[in-house]
Amino acid sequence: MAKTLPFTAQTAGGATIDFRFPLHKDTASPMRVSQLVTTLLGALDRDVRTLGETANGDILQALAMTLAVRAAMIPAPALTTATMAQQLVDEALGAIGTAEHGAPDGGKA
Repeated sequence: MAKTLPFTAQTAGGATIDFRFPLHKDTASPMRVSQLVTTLLGALDRDVRTLGETANGDILQALAMTLAVRAAMIPAPALTTATMAQQLVDEALGAIGTAEHGAPDGGKA
C-alpha cells in the first residue's frame, strides 16, 4: 500500500481541511515534505495579508509557474522533471476529492 501524508490546512476563516496526500515511492522525508508545505502556505498567507486581496486564479497560476521554475532547476532532462512534476500534481490534486472539511471553531465562552 502506498504511503500517505496526513495534513491539516486552516483557511483564513478558521475552517479546516484534512488531507491524506499520497507520497511518491521515493519520498526521502515525509516530515520535511510536511514542513515545506506549511512554510509555503504560510508565505502565501503572509503575502496576501500584506499586499491585499489577490485572485485565487492568480495564486494558482503563480504556484504553477513556481513549480515549472523549480523543476527546471533540477539537473535532469526537462522531460523527466516535467513528467514527475505533472504526476505529483495530479496525485496531490486527487486528494481534494477525499479531503474532509471542518467548520471553523465557534468558540464558546
